Amino acid sequence: MLEESSVNETLSRHKVDVTVVEQAVRASHAALGKLQKSDGHWVFELEADATIPSEYVLLRHFLDCVDVGLEQKIAAYLRRTQGAHGGWALYTDGRFDLSASVKAYFALKMVGDDPEAPHMRRARAAILQHGGAEKSNVFTRIQLALFGEVPWDAVPVMPVELMLLPRKAFFSVWNMSYWSRAVIAPLLILAAHKPLAINPRGVRVQELFRTPPARIRKWIGGPYRSVWGRVFAYLDRAIRPLVPYVPASIHEKAIRVTIEFIEKRLSGGGLGAIYPSMANVIMVYRILGVPDDDPRVVQAWEAVQGLLVIKDHEAYCQPCVSPVWDTGLSSLAMLEASTGNRGVMPAETMTALKKAASWLRERQILDVKGDWAINTPDLRPGGWAFQYENDYYPDVDDTAVVGMLLHRIDPEENHTAIERAREWIIGMQSSNGGWGAFDIDNDLEVLNHIPFSDHGALLDPPTVDVSARCISFLSQLGHPEDREVIRRGLDYIRSEQEENGSWFGRWGTNYIYGTWSVLCALNIAGIRHDDPMVERAVAWLESVQNDDGGWGEDCASYEGAAPGVYKTSLPTQTAWATLGLMAVGRRDSEAVRRGMAYLMQEQDEQGEWHEAPYNAVGFPKVFYLRYHGYKQFFPLMALSRYRNLADSNSGQVEFGF
Repeated sequence: MLEESSVNETLSRHKVDVTVVEQAVRASHAALGKLQKSDGHWVFELEADATIPSEYVLLRHFLDCVDVGLEQKIAAYLRRTQGAHGGWALYTDGRFDLSASVKAYFALKMVGDDPEAPHMRRARAAILQHGGAEKSNVFTRIQLALFGEVPWDAVPVMPVELMLLPRKAFFSVWNMSYWSRAVIAPLLILAAHKPLAINPRGVRVQELFRTPPARIRKWIGGPYRSVWGRVFAYLDRAIRPLVPYVPASIHEKAIRVTIEFIEKRLSGGGLGAIYPSMANVIMVYRILGVPDDDPRVVQAWEAVQGLLVIKDHEAYCQPCVSPVWDTGLSSLAMLEASTGNRGVMPAETMTALKKAASWLRERQILDVKGDWAINTPDLRPGGWAFQYENDYYPDVDDTAVVGMLLHRIDPEENHTAIERAREWIIGMQSSNGGWGAFDIDNDLEVLNHIPFSDHGALLDPPTVDVSARCISFLSQLGHPEDREVIRRGLDYIRSEQEENGSWFGRWGTNYIYGTWSVLCALNIAGIRHDDPMVERAVAWLESVQNDDGGWGEDCASYEGAAPGVYKTSLPTQTAWATLGLMAVGRRDSEAVRRGMAYLMQEQDEQGEWHEAPYNAVGFPKVFYLRYHGYKQFFPLMALSRYRNLADSNSGQVEFGF
């Protein structure tokens, strides 16, 4: 680490000597550059909680394809991540989560852990204390049903005939988010067949239930988020006895349509390129009698295997991979570091970035109209997916980030790709002026109250952070004809500001992330820095700065904890906060100088940063993420921005990210 006294002395003067900052930038730039792959892209680990690794173990035992060595490494990961409360949390230092704990216990017992071992006894006691496995969420009860631990009556009724409903039908899958459609489609076939896992070791977990499952008469119940929950629970009870009487011709047609839906979207990345849907597809093929050496099965299994992170003593399964996102953000940080009079090896960096740009251009989706086209059939494709391959599900956030990057690297060489991205982004704006991640106007909120959606994340409505990125992209391009699109987006953002001055971060943790995203967009869109909206946001960011000069926030803020507060400062959160403040003219503020000092003090001798807390979210209160790359490229971006603003005649941030 840099000497603390040197850092403080350097940053204490009003006119800062950026020599120490330059040293930190160079070290970080070199460290990040070494992580670039030979073909030009970056990819970092994307870690979730114990749920996905546990489900992976259960999948292998469902299929009877046990891998003892690999499963023991996953077991080591599960044991290490067990909390002091006896169970498993959804993020670092989080509270006990019943569903994650049930799955982790089941997986550990499946690989051979003695139920009377101390860690298993503690887990079992915690599960029973919190209501037992019968109180776990829908997806956990589905896993239990697949192994015969609960009856299928424990699962909300989801007839496969749902796949026949048109877009305008209330319960149509087209009213659900991309991830919901991708997971539900194969799940409907599983629910129709009600298969039983092979379970070669005959492992049971009845000891996790406070009431034996055979004695439970009411599985679909509260707590309800609204009166609609009670209505839908009643509807579930009314429909359930009718499902067996659906005419065979309709049922068989629904199965065919569902299989067609799945296979049309299969690729090297698997269905939807997310673990739950990929695993469901593998189980579907097994119960339909498709041989394991069938190319479709081989492809689906290889996609799942591609999610594994295997180390010397541990292993875990990622929920998905994030190469496009990581490449876009890493490249922006590298580009920022090579900008200005004090730039770091600009020629070498530009060569690396041109390689990244080429890799990204090859992955722009130009000839597949994905599920988003259901609502905008006349819109040409032009986006990027989050993963290596997921053509039916490009996302708006990745597209905006990649578009900004390509424009900064070479607007002429990348002109065609940029304009196709611009066209698609504009076409994906929702009616309220905001942007969702994957769909337009995917906001039929009442669907979040059906029994299947006990996680409350069945939809993909517009969010502030994604909308901010779209505004930044369009503003960076500067087309006069886009002003009305940008204005509507700004109106949406203004309407979403919290009372304390912050903005909620849907896809990153949390209010610091959301506020940083918005302040960057407001700046490049030309909103005055003395606008009351901006001043309130700045005041809030400064109010949650820690005594050590950094900022911190963890996932508890999604669960009612104070926004923008954590027990310690974190490099990623500090980078977001300082980038947000610098975007609106506060580069020379005491808050930003102290933030820079914190980042340099926390940097190690290799030019890297370290942090354990999770920094993103899949579904608030249900599923959280830890992007391992965030702690590397965001601090580099912040330090480089600080240095570059000193070199700039105007002292003004030129870009919206």
